[in-house]
Amino acid sequence: MNWNQNAIQPLKDYLIQKNTKSFMILVNGRIVMEEYFNGHTATDTWQWNSAGKTLVGTTTGIAQQEGLLDYNTKVSQYLGEGWTNAPLAKENLINSKHLLTMTSGLNDQNQLVIPSNLTYLADAGTRWSYHNVFQKLMDVVADASNQEFETYFNAKIKNKIGMDGFWNNGVIFKIYHSNTRSMARFGLLALNKGKWNNETIINETFFNESINSSQNINPSYGYFWWLNGKASSMIPGGQEVYPGSLVSSAPADMFAAMGASDQRIYVIPSKKMVVIRMGDASDPSNPNFAVSGFDNELWGKINAVLN
Repeated sequence: MNWNQNAIQPLKDYLIQKNTKSFMILVNGRIVMEEYFNGHTATDTWQWNSAGKTLVGTTTGIAQQEGLLDYNTKVSQYLGEGWTNAPLAKENLINSKHLLTMTSGLNDQNQLVIPSNLTYLADAGTRWSYHNVFQKLMDVVADASNQEFETYFNAKIKNKIGMDGFWNNGVIFKIYHSNTRSMARFGLLALNKGKWNNETIINETFFNESINSSQNINPSYGYFWWLNGKASSMIPGGQEVYPGSLVSSAPADMFAAMGASDQRIYVIPSKKMVVIRMGDASDPSNPNFAVSGFDNELWGKINAVLN
C-alpha cells in the first residue's frame, strides 16, 4: 500500500481515545487494516444505529426492481389511509420516494412513529428534515412483498452477501446489529454499485440515484446515504444550511452511512476503499450528532496514513 507506517499508531491511538470498538479499512475488496479495541472482538455484534437506514433504502430498491412497489406511488396505497395525522389530501401527497429522501413534510419533533405524532408541517417534497418516519418504508416493503420486512431483507441482501446480523425492532427505533465484517460486506456491495460476485443485488440505476443528491433542498443527502463534496449540507435536528462539503478532510467522492454514536461506513470509489467504524460515541456528551467534528478529525488521521 506504500502507506506512512509512522502514522498508523497515531490513528490507532485516536480511535482508542474516541471510544472506538472496531475499525477496518478495505482496498480492492481486501482487508488492509482490522483493529478491535476495549475488549470488542471480530465476532461481537454492535448496533448500526442510523447507518442501518441504508439497508432499508437498498431493500426498498430491490422491491421496486422486482415490481413489488413503485416509490412514486402514495404510501397510503400500501399502508391504508390514516397512517399519519395529516389531512388526507396532504397525506396523499407522500410517496415512498419522499420517505427515502427525508422530504415527507411531516412533523419531526417526536421520534415515536405513531399516527398521532405524524402531523403536517409542509407539503411533501418541499421540506427536508431528518425523521424517524423512514421506518414506514419497512412497512411498505412488508406489505408489498407480503412478508415480514426482515424476512425479505434476509433473502435479498443478508444471505446473498454473507452477512450475519439481526434487526432489533424497538418501540421507537428499528436498529440493525452485526459484526464488523458484515458491515464491511455491505460497504463492499455499495462500492461495487450493487453487485456481489457478478450478481446484481440492487440494480445500478437505483443505486446511482441513491448516492446522488436526491432533492435540491439538501444536496448532501441521497437515499439514506450522506454525500460528500457538495456545495452545502443540512444535518439532523435543524433547518440550517451549512455551506461547503459535509466532511472537508475526506475525499470529495465519498458517500457514507452514518449513525448515532459515530457508527460509520465510508465508501470512497476513487480509492476503491471502504472504511468501517463501530463503537461508543466519540463525544459522550453529544452522542446523537450524526455528522460531527469526529469525521473531520478521523479523516485527518486516515489521510496521514494514506499519504
